[in-house]
Amino acid sequence: MPKGYLCIVLHAHLPFVRHPEYPDFLEEDWFYEAVTETYIPLLLAMERLEKECVDFRLTMSVTPPLANMLSDGLLMERYSKYLRNLETLIQKEAKRSEKVPAIKPAVEMYIKRFRDCREMLNKYSGNLIKAFKYFQDKGVLEIITCTGTHGFLPLMPEIKDRQAQVRAAVADYSEKFGRPPRGIWLAECGYTTGVDEILAENGIRYFFTDTHGILYGSPRPKYAVYAPVYCPSGVGVFARDVESSMQVWSSECGYPGDSRYREFYRDVGHDLPESYIAPHLHDDGVRRNIGIKYYSITGKVALNKKDFYNPAAALEAANEHAGHFLFCRTAQCEHLSSALGKTPLIVSPYDAELYGHWWFEGPEFIYRLFKKLSEQSIIEPVTPSGYLKKHPSLQILSPSPSSWGDKGYNEVWLNSSNDWIYRHLHHAAQKMIAAAAKNKNASGIKKRVLNQMARELLLAESSDWAFIMTTATMVPYAHKRTKVHLKDFLVLEKMLEENKIDETFLKTCEERNNIFPHIDFRIYT
Repeated sequence: MPKGYLCIVLHAHLPFVRHPEYPDFLEEDWFYEAVTETYIPLLLAMERLEKECVDFRLTMSVTPPLANMLSDGLLMERYSKYLRNLETLIQKEAKRSEKVPAIKPAVEMYIKRFRDCREMLNKYSGNLIKAFKYFQDKGVLEIITCTGTHGFLPLMPEIKDRQAQVRAAVADYSEKFGRPPRGIWLAECGYTTGVDEILAENGIRYFFTDTHGILYGSPRPKYAVYAPVYCPSGVGVFARDVESSMQVWSSECGYPGDSRYREFYRDVGHDLPESYIAPHLHDDGVRRNIGIKYYSITGKVALNKKDFYNPAAALEAANEHAGHFLFCRTAQCEHLSSALGKTPLIVSPYDAELYGHWWFEGPEFIYRLFKKLSEQSIIEPVTPSGYLKKHPSLQILSPSPSSWGDKGYNEVWLNSSNDWIYRHLHHAAQKMIAAAAKNKNASGIKKRVLNQMARELLLAESSDWAFIMTTATMVPYAHKRTKVHLKDFLVLEKMLEENKIDETFLKTCEERNNIFPHIDFRIYT
């Protein structure tokens, strides 16, 4: 028997950003950057583990917005063009490195990275969902879903609105992965009383909360957060372990702050002469991060004082940190097993985009960690489904309302910067529920209108917009997206009510906001 179980969970999510009306769009770069730096590198790490016959176990959410983008023909075609731009630029940089030898190791690393991305893209014919599905079908990756558009359920007072978010997610996941989801990542770990009952109705077996979601549950948990529990509805709940989270997340002592790692905030898009970099910018010519970075974190020094990045040293740091992480989990589990009289489970969830995008070497850390786990027998990596199969008898407990946002509850998504959106979202949800009930047998163009109303409402409810307003980054875009989706919804609802449907307007909405291609508006009934 192992002394402990380790469940690594990566929450992969981006808001649905797709603008076919423009030849290029700045916010779409969020997606292209994450594909190059996080999603493909994680897939490459899994490929390496598979080739080396390492029997790993990893859990990832792939949220419906992200799954729809990863399988969208237009966006993946644009990603291919984005990657081609990087491939062209790095070849120019290879020539420049002959005169600036300090950047040569990094240039060679980028050449390989972009080549690997191109090969992965070609291997799966531009649909990366197929790549994730491959590893799930192999049994080494467990993919879970998320609320439909990352909607924050505690701030949705209408039960049917919450149900629609879950139903849309389950249907979309089943279509893309060939089976229903076993687990769900509630957006922002946002739980409130009654949510688990909706999950149970939709066949979801488990979800995750932040630490206090279980610690403050009723009755108190017998094993703290080191064993999952069952809600009275029968749905399992796994809670985040603070200690393992801090080792990665902490701005003071977290691994990503090591001086050897790549510096995120210094990029050739700003460093190189304008005439040289201009062909690689958007049509507006505005300087931006391109994704090629030549400097290391170095320490607490100004950006212009950073040392050149040494990829070999960074990989060694990732290896050291993987070893340290495993050493700490071993000590933690040995202590907990003796204190609890039970084999503890350590649940370590992180935003997937930390691994690669913000912490460039993060996917290497994941690879090295699973390699080291395979070489010992004290800690056993496990997925939530795997754990529940081994341990079917658990304590029954009602979780506490909670989230993993700042201060642990709803403040990030409901404050003076974003409170204005909710009266409009609630009003639209009531209208959607009423329209779905009134027209439940609709067909033809009326059904198309109702389906598009559902898409627009779901997209307006994305928690990303309220989050962006709170963090004061790209606020005008978050305002615009919230208002445009609500406006489109209300225009469509009025057309339906008056039976005067403008098919040109409807088609424009369908082409622009095409998330959930096979949505059925009856998810609101």
